[in-house]
Amino acid sequence: MKMKVYKNAKARKNVLDSYDELLKMWNVRLEETDIPATYGTTHVITCGDKNNPPLVLFHGVGDNSALMWVYNARDLARYFWVIAVDTIGGPGKSLPNNNYNKNFDGIRWIDEVLIKFTQDRVFIAGVSNGAYLAQLYGIYRPERVIKIVCLSGTIPVGGGSPMKTMMKIFLPEALFPTKKNTEKLLRKLSGNNSGVFTENPVIMEHYRWLLKGFNNMAMRFHKIISFDDEQIGSIR
Repeated sequence: MKMKVYKNAKARKNVLDSYDELLKMWNVRLEETDIPATYGTTHVITCGDKNNPPLVLFHGVGDNSALMWVYNARDLARYFWVIAVDTIGGPGKSLPNNNYNKNFDGIRWIDEVLIKFTQDRVFIAGVSNGAYLAQLYGIYRPERVIKIVCLSGTIPVGGGSPMKTMMKIFLPEALFPTKKNTEKLLRKLSGNNSGVFTENPVIMEHYRWLLKGFNNMAMRFHKIISFDDEQIGSIR
């Protein structure tokens, strides 16, 4: 059975409508592309000069490229050809198919997305789970990666539970996404400069719908692999 990303059609429409409003806030010329491959269709946003070095961007869990890079895309596009990927299984425009299951291979997924855009080596930046994807690809495809930049993430070692960590961060606000709780969660996630999110009505509307309408189980096939000392040393 194909994984259901959104809880219902209304949630999907509201998320995607506000996604498009967020893209207008990027204030840069961009292109949206859907890449069909093994695990479904991956949505990618590109901007900047294709002659610049390629920079692949991975967002975190529970958000998408339109939201994550809304205040960064324009400046990054001055120096890089930006390739912002909506994680398959996440609450963006990517659509999993029946092959997106317990046999999901994150490396293969990234390979199939990037080959559609460039065969050159790439820079990768990621936030939270996106930081993990940057590390993963840097370890298993070092010949394809120039440098990785990891924000608000950690290096997976030992037997810790990423789900427990996520619950500590997002609960209880994510369970009851009122306007007040949405603001509280955004302050928790972004710190002293949270006003750039909480005082923007488009972002607030979009994030509330993400909290209300995203099926969190849709990310369950993205397994976290622990890295050993040699692997950590290879990306240090």
